[in-house]
Amino acid sequence: MPAVLPFLELPATLRREMWAHAQAEAPRECVGVLGGQLQAGGGQAQVYLPLPNVAARPQVEYQADPAALLRALRAFRAGALELCGIFHSHPQGPQTPSAADRAGAGYDVPYLIADLRAGTLRAFVLPGGDEVALLPASGLLPWRT
Repeated sequence: MPAVLPFLELPATLRREMWAHAQAEAPRECVGVLGGQLQAGGGQAQVYLPLPNVAARPQVEYQADPAALLRALRAFRAGALELCGIFHSHPQGPQTPSAADRAGAGYDVPYLIADLRAGTLRAFVLPGGDEVALLPASGLLPWRT
């Protein structure tokens, strides 16, 4: 997997699923993972799986339930998909990674943040903070769990 993905294709259907999840969980932060394909220079998200947030302070931080995360990663592998992003929300902002986001980053994939207050969706490579471009998808594969 590349150290930095300069772009991630994100279909409109997945954007809608992610926003719906974020709004349903507010005022708690939501968390989920994106599965898809990675290639030189970028990735294409094809499925979004919401995960339970088990953080001690879910209004200001997230922690994916470890068992649910493991099940999601296994489902991706079974579907010949790779982890290509981690999504969470900031119900009260900001639209950039928090110190907790940076400290908890453990995967070399884009971290997508939905700022519900500002209505923005942005992606970053953490812990460094380089922004990743989110592009409309060029097409979806018919894989679903």
